[in-house]
Amino acid sequence: MRTSIAKLIIAAIFLVFALTACKEPDSNANKAANAGESSTANVKTGVKPQPDSQVAVFETADYGRMVIELYPNIAPQMVERFKKLITEHFYDGTAIHRIDSNLGIIQGGDPQTKGSNMAVWGTGNSPYPNVPAEFSDIPYKRGTLGAARTNDVNTANCQWFVTLKKQPAFDKKYTVFGRVIDGINNADVIMHAPTVQGTERPSDKVVIKSVTLQPRTSFP
Repeated sequence: MRTSIAKLIIAAIFLVFALTACKEPDSNANKAANAGESSTANVKTGVKPQPDSQVAVFETADYGRMVIELYPNIAPQMVERFKKLITEHFYDGTAIHRIDSNLGIIQGGDPQTKGSNMAVWGTGNSPYPNVPAEFSDIPYKRGTLGAARTNDVNTANCQWFVTLKKQPAFDKKYTVFGRVIDGINNADVIMHAPTVQGTERPSDKVVIKSVTLQPRTSFP
């Protein structure tokens, strides 16, 4: 009898391990930049960012404007995706869903934020496939635009974040694809907006009214 029970226990343990090994990653996992995560992707080094001919102009409902230049020579696929979504008005009406004053970060770009269910904010994607990692040695500092992802380095899609202070823990681990060139003080105000107690969610919705592409030459 004891031998039979032992065999059943061993079989059950084997089944648990087998099911765990076959489980696919959660495609709706929260996408966020987090310090301390490791990276296994290749890193582009020694390349100076060359601004795109167009900038992304963010107009918020209550916090003014933010202008971002883009670096297609550093992260061509992520810049292409970002510009495509902008031309489709994908970001219009979305909200900043994450504020972390300790890390010095604001994050947005999730279509789920057009709704009021905060439980799903940070889990959304665009209709398009994920973008593979395009890591570089460009450091994360004040004003850097990065691509949010899950623990899988190849899951950047539509969400973005801006660092408002040096964050070396992100260096070579998250795709850099732009930089704030105007309105950085507005981003600071957003970062210091009140949050729901115990969360990184803004107490009052920080709405992005529109994002448009405009000539880089219009912003010296």
